[in-house]
Amino acid sequence: MVTIIVNDEARTVSASPDTPLLWVLRDHLHLTGTKYGCGISLCGACTVHLNGEAVRSCTLPLAAVADQRVETIEHLAVGGDYNAVQSAWLDEDVAQCGYCQSGQIMAATALLNNNPSPSDAEIDAAMAGHICRCGTYQKIRAAIHRAAKVTEGGGSQV
Repeated sequence: MVTIIVNDEARTVSASPDTPLLWVLRDHLHLTGTKYGCGISLCGACTVHLNGEAVRSCTLPLAAVADQRVETIEHLAVGGDYNAVQSAWLDEDVAQCGYCQSGQIMAATALLNNNPSPSDAEIDAAMAGHICRCGTYQKIRAAIHRAAKVTEGGGSQV
Protein backbone atom coordinates (compact mmCIF):
# COMPACT_ATOMS: atom_id res chain seq x y z
CA MET A 1 0.00 0.00 0.00
CA VAL A 2 1.31 3.40 -0.99
CA THR A 3 -0.21 6.76 -0.08
CA ILE A 4 0.00 9.65 -2.51
CA ILE A 5 -1.73 13.01 -2.42
CA VAL A 6 -3.70 13.33 -5.65
CA ASN A 7 -5.55 16.54 -6.38
CA ASP A 8 -5.29 17.58 -2.72
CA GLU A 9 -6.68 14.29 -1.42
CA ALA A 10 -4.61 11.58 0.29
CA ARG A 11 -5.18 8.33 -1.57
CA THR A 12 -3.92 4.92 -0.52
CA VAL A 13 -3.27 2.66 -3.47
CA SER A 14 -2.84 -1.08 -3.48
CA ALA A 15 -0.44 -1.48 -6.38
CA SER A 16 3.08 -2.69 -6.87
CA PRO A 17 5.60 0.07 -6.02
CA ASP A 18 7.04 -0.20 -9.53
CA THR A 19 3.67 0.45 -11.22
CA PRO A 20 3.93 3.62 -13.32
CA LEU A 21 2.02 6.56 -11.87
CA LEU A 22 0.06 6.85 -15.12
CA TRP A 23 -1.56 3.45 -14.58
CA VAL A 24 -2.21 4.16 -10.91
CA LEU A 25 -4.04 7.34 -11.90
CA ARG A 26 -6.02 5.74 -14.73
CA ASP A 27 -6.66 2.20 -13.50
CA HIS A 28 -6.72 2.53 -9.71
CA LEU A 29 -8.00 6.08 -9.19
CA HIS A 30 -10.08 6.35 -12.41
CA LEU A 31 -8.57 9.71 -13.37
CA THR A 32 -8.50 9.19 -17.11
CA GLY A 33 -7.65 12.74 -18.22
CA THR A 34 -3.96 11.84 -18.17
CA LYS A 35 -3.26 10.00 -21.41
CA TYR A 36 -0.99 7.15 -22.46
CA GLY A 37 0.99 8.11 -25.53
CA CYS A 38 4.33 6.38 -25.93
CA GLY A 39 5.10 4.72 -22.59
CA ILE A 40 8.73 5.90 -22.61
CA SER A 41 8.43 9.58 -21.56
CA LEU A 42 8.98 10.96 -25.05
CA CYS A 43 5.63 12.41 -26.12
CA GLY A 44 4.34 14.26 -23.04
CA ALA A 45 0.72 13.04 -23.19
CA CYS A 46 1.08 11.65 -19.66
CA THR A 47 2.31 14.89 -18.05
CA VAL A 48 1.09 15.65 -14.53
CA HIS A 49 2.43 17.89 -11.78
CA LEU A 50 4.53 16.44 -8.99
CA ASN A 51 4.98 18.99 -6.22
CA GLY A 52 4.17 21.68 -8.78
CA GLU A 53 6.63 20.53 -11.45
CA ALA A 54 5.64 18.98 -14.77
CA VAL A 55 6.69 15.31 -14.94
CA ARG A 56 5.97 12.38 -17.23
CA SER A 57 3.88 9.81 -15.37
CA CYS A 58 4.24 6.86 -17.75
CA THR A 59 7.69 5.87 -16.44
CA LEU A 60 7.52 7.31 -12.92
CA PRO A 61 7.09 4.46 -10.42
CA LEU A 62 4.49 4.73 -7.69
CA ALA A 63 7.20 4.31 -5.04
CA ALA A 64 8.87 7.52 -6.24
CA VAL A 65 5.78 9.62 -5.49
CA ALA A 66 4.85 8.27 -2.05
CA ASP A 67 3.58 11.04 0.22
CA GLN A 68 4.06 13.65 -2.52
CA ARG A 69 1.56 15.97 -4.20
CA VAL A 70 0.32 14.88 -7.61
CA GLU A 71 -2.00 17.09 -9.63
CA THR A 72 -3.83 15.91 -12.74
CA ILE A 73 -5.74 17.73 -15.46
CA GLU A 74 -8.96 17.00 -13.56
CA HIS A 75 -7.84 19.33 -10.78
CA LEU A 76 -7.14 22.42 -12.87
CA ALA A 77 -10.74 23.56 -13.26
CA VAL A 78 -11.56 24.85 -9.78
CA GLY A 79 -15.27 24.89 -9.02
CA GLY A 80 -15.99 24.12 -12.65
CA ASP A 81 -14.17 27.25 -13.86
CA TYR A 82 -11.31 26.66 -16.27
CA ASN A 83 -7.91 27.97 -15.29
CA ALA A 84 -6.23 30.64 -17.45
CA VAL A 85 -4.43 28.08 -19.60
CA GLN A 86 -7.54 26.01 -20.27
CA SER A 87 -9.50 29.16 -21.17
CA ALA A 88 -6.71 30.34 -23.48
CA TRP A 89 -6.65 26.89 -25.13
CA LEU A 90 -10.33 27.30 -25.96
CA ASP A 91 -9.97 30.93 -27.04
CA GLU A 92 -7.09 30.06 -29.39
CA ASP A 93 -8.89 26.92 -30.64
CA VAL A 94 -5.74 24.86 -29.99
CA ALA A 95 -7.09 21.33 -29.94
CA GLN A 96 -7.74 19.37 -33.08
CA CYS A 97 -7.80 15.71 -32.14
CA GLY A 98 -7.10 16.73 -28.53
CA TYR A 99 -5.27 13.59 -27.44
CA CYS A 100 -2.05 15.33 -26.36
CA GLN A 101 -3.76 18.37 -24.93
CA SER A 102 -4.01 17.38 -21.26
CA GLY A 103 -0.24 16.89 -21.17
CA GLN A 104 0.34 20.12 -23.08
CA ILE A 105 -1.94 22.06 -20.70
CA MET A 106 -0.24 20.59 -17.63
CA ALA A 107 3.20 21.55 -18.98
CA ALA A 108 2.01 25.06 -19.89
CA THR A 109 0.42 25.54 -16.46
CA ALA A 110 3.64 24.50 -14.70
CA LEU A 111 5.61 26.87 -16.95
CA LEU A 112 3.39 29.85 -16.12
CA ASN A 113 3.36 29.04 -12.42
CA ASN A 114 7.17 29.26 -12.46
CA ASN A 115 7.56 31.97 -15.12
CA PRO A 116 4.48 34.18 -15.48
CA SER A 117 5.77 36.03 -18.55
CA PRO A 118 7.80 33.62 -20.70
CA SER A 119 9.45 34.52 -24.00
CA ASP A 120 8.92 32.43 -27.13
CA ALA A 121 12.26 30.71 -26.47
CA GLU A 122 11.25 29.88 -22.88
CA ILE A 123 7.91 28.51 -24.06
CA ASP A 124 9.62 26.41 -26.71
CA ALA A 125 12.08 25.05 -24.15
CA ALA A 126 9.35 24.21 -21.63
CA MET A 127 7.17 22.56 -24.26
CA ALA A 128 10.02 20.68 -25.99
CA GLY A 129 9.25 17.01 -26.26
CA HIS A 130 5.50 17.48 -26.09
CA ILE A 131 4.39 15.99 -29.36
CA CYS A 132 1.23 17.15 -31.11
CA ARG A 133 0.48 15.01 -34.14
CA CYS A 134 -1.88 17.68 -35.42
CA GLY A 135 0.92 20.24 -35.37
CA THR A 136 -0.83 22.97 -33.36
CA TYR A 137 2.45 24.30 -31.94
CA GLN A 138 1.86 27.91 -33.05
CA LYS A 139 -1.58 27.89 -31.44
CA ILE A 140 -0.12 26.36 -28.28
CA ARG A 141 2.44 29.17 -28.05
CA ALA A 142 -0.28 31.77 -28.67
CA ALA A 143 -2.45 30.24 -25.95
CA ILE A 144 0.42 30.32 -23.46
CA HIS A 145 1.03 34.00 -24.24
CA ARG A 146 -2.72 34.70 -23.85
CA ALA A 147 -2.83 32.93 -20.47
CA ALA A 148 0.27 34.83 -19.37
CA LYS A 149 -1.43 38.15 -20.16
CA VAL A 150 -4.51 37.13 -18.17
CA THR A 151 -2.48 36.23 -15.08
CA GLU A 152 0.20 38.93 -15.48
CA GLY A 153 -1.68 41.75 -13.77
CA GLY A 154 -2.92 39.79 -10.77
CA GLY A 155 0.28 37.88 -10.08
CA SER A 156 -1.81 34.85 -9.24
CA GLN A 157 -0.92 31.34 -10.22
CA VAL A 158 -2.49 29.92 -13.31
